[in-house]
Amino acid sequence: MDKIRQNVFPILTALIWGTAFSAQSQCAAAGMQTFTFNMLRSVIGCIVLVPVMLWFSGGPKKIQRQLKDTTYQKNLLWGGLCCGLLLTIASNLQQLGLGGTESGKGGFITALYIVIVPVLGIFLKKKVSPTIWISVLLAAAGMYLLCVKEGASLTVSRYDLYLLLCALIFALHILVIDRFANRVDGIQLSLVQFAVAAVFSGIGMLCLESPSAAVIRHCLWPLLYVGVFSSGIAYTLQILAQKGSNPTVVSLLLSLESVFSVLSAAIFLGEILTPREYLGCGIMLTAVILAQLPRKRKEETYELSRLQK
Repeated sequence: MDKIRQNVFPILTALIWGTAFSAQSQCAAAGMQTFTFNMLRSVIGCIVLVPVMLWFSGGPKKIQRQLKDTTYQKNLLWGGLCCGLLLTIASNLQQLGLGGTESGKGGFITALYIVIVPVLGIFLKKKVSPTIWISVLLAAAGMYLLCVKEGASLTVSRYDLYLLLCALIFALHILVIDRFANRVDGIQLSLVQFAVAAVFSGIGMLCLESPSAAVIRHCLWPLLYVGVFSSGIAYTLQILAQKGSNPTVVSLLLSLESVFSVLSAAIFLGEILTPREYLGCGIMLTAVILAQLPRKRKEETYELSRLQK
């Protein structure tokens, strides 16, 4: 059973996250405004995560004991605030980007966070192996083939730039989670970040948008899919998969999200990529996988000692 959990659960998570791009694109195409979409998505995610937290965190009594610890409480609140703010920025940039580009392409560009993370890690004095540098160069080449129109002179749409900036913010989000994940319960941290994201997106919705009940009703099913499955179930599956697993192997399986995003766009939205774009997708997928390959034992020892600090 452990083998099934450690291998099948990450693939299911990647499938859910990958197909969520199609659902997000459907909402954007129907006219659902960005902040409205992410506020509703975050609220749904919170609702789903409450029973998940109660189940996996040991019940209300254990949670109350944890929150009595002022250090734990401080880490949970600060971690949730930072993660929620970054998640708000990244999610809204992603939805803006998906409103003007194919969901399959959007999934691949967003996946660049996997190779951006180690680059940002340089500034935090973290080691970066030659393999990571090769991944960065490959991803840049794939990005060129995907975003630059054939025969054009370095023409990149503003929607592609939204998604690239989204990938950068998601990379920062991952680094912040890395700082707090070993100090607090992961599901509690996720719940707080979704609550913060709901508040910030709600403020944006009230100040800048005019939510339409008709549009929300029209997008109800894709919205529920993103909120329940992408935010709630997929996150839970990831937590279960990483229990007792090699995190490098789990990350490699999760990177299949990019493949599923293209397949779902072709199946559900009828999108067609050109051979040039398929080549770009292939190169970017290679970069994503290469960045997640097992490292040398010396590097793994360094990472383990860093996590134990």
